Amino acid sequence: MTMIAIGGIIGAGLFVGTGPILNEAGPATILTYLITGTILILIMRMLGEMAVAQPSVGSFSDYSRMALGNWAGFSVGWLYWYFWAIVVGFEATAAAGILHQYIPGVPGWLISLVLILLLTATNLYSVGSYGEFEFWFASIKVAAIVIFIVLALLFIIGVLPGGGMGLSNLYDEGGFFPNGSLVMFSGVVTVIFAFVGAEIVTIAAAESSEPQRGVVRATNQVIYRILLFYVGSVFFLAAVVPWNTKFAEAVIRSPFTVAFQKMGIPFAPTIMNFVVLTAVLSVLNSSLYTTSRMLFALTRHNDAPQFFLHTTRRGVPLWAILAGTSFGYVSVLLYYFFPEEVFTWLINASGAIALFVYLLIAISELVMRRRLEREAPERLQLRMWLYPWLTILSILAILAVLIAMFVIPDQRPLLEASLVSLGVILIAYLIRRFAGPPERDPHEAIREQETAAQTE
Repeated sequence: MTMIAIGGIIGAGLFVGTGPILNEAGPATILTYLITGTILILIMRMLGEMAVAQPSVGSFSDYSRMALGNWAGFSVGWLYWYFWAIVVGFEATAAAGILHQYIPGVPGWLISLVLILLLTATNLYSVGSYGEFEFWFASIKVAAIVIFIVLALLFIIGVLPGGGMGLSNLYDEGGFFPNGSLVMFSGVVTVIFAFVGAEIVTIAAAESSEPQRGVVRATNQVIYRILLFYVGSVFFLAAVVPWNTKFAEAVIRSPFTVAFQKMGIPFAPTIMNFVVLTAVLSVLNSSLYTTSRMLFALTRHNDAPQFFLHTTRRGVPLWAILAGTSFGYVSVLLYYFFPEEVFTWLINASGAIALFVYLLIAISELVMRRRLEREAPERLQLRMWLYPWLTILSILAILAVLIAMFVIPDQRPLLEASLVSLGVILIAYLIRRFAGPPERDPHEAIREQETAAQTE
């Protein structure tokens, strides 16, 4: 459970995406990651509180359903499914781009297709195989970051040849805020997408042997591991490599590759290609798992066709997993016909959807906590800090990021695309409400799930 939470927050966004942000905000990128990490920590604490109080639910879309009504559960579920279905295609395409460097004779679209099929087979085998793969994927990523931090520290203090500059890169070349202090806030818009995924642990909780204990431990450990793996690695990255180094978005010129090369580590590009490939496959693996479980949860409330409830003898939702690969196959076709434009299209397709989901999670916790304190206070074994003030602060912070996306010209198309997606989901809910099967009372459905879980 802990490694699933860690694996969810260490993706290619850290290893590759930090470079452009460092060029824009300078050493203040450290504060950008700290601010974004704080938002995620608060969201994780809220999810942890609700998951421990309702461990048998199995999907945080149901928390929104219980707190705000069926429309919220429908919206969160389908938005989150859509986000991760897009990620399946994006990560498969990214992984294919890395592997294509080493096997140029094989077309990228074919590599992408093979990767999707292989990890689909892994998820279809059993939830245990998903957890096993994610454990080893996360272990490789964690090891890479720990090794980087140790080597960077030795380099900074002069133990490694060519080092000994101390922390001068954090204040030389224009100071800590070379482009102004406000620039670091614009980076939050980009960085927050690198953090999406830690919340998967609350979905996996329902399938673990000790859901309450697993969620408590994982959500607590996410706090200091975000500080170490993200904020810590970015701190040492900025200390080793001057902020005005020109980074390319290609993996071969990721800031970590540049840092390893500066420290004299041989085969740095190949090493980082392997690490980024691991990160990409990890997220792809998690994407397939998450889409299937979210779709499974939606089906229980008649918000998706009932055949998605079908499971194999190992308890794996077969058709729900296959449906989650749909955008992956679309991306393979796009890769075949438009290999240069596929990355941009997939990124724009996801946009600010994760922010909408986080916003509804925070509002749901605000409502659900008050209800639990009144009706079942014994269930509040893990509590959100300084309720309701930190919850309200989280809501305001997410709204501020959305406003920033509207103000920043480069980010506005992503916000507009996401608003269109949200509008489509809400229209679909209205159609489902008035033309679909009768809606179930969310509390009655949850009670049935709890009874079934206790019986099992």
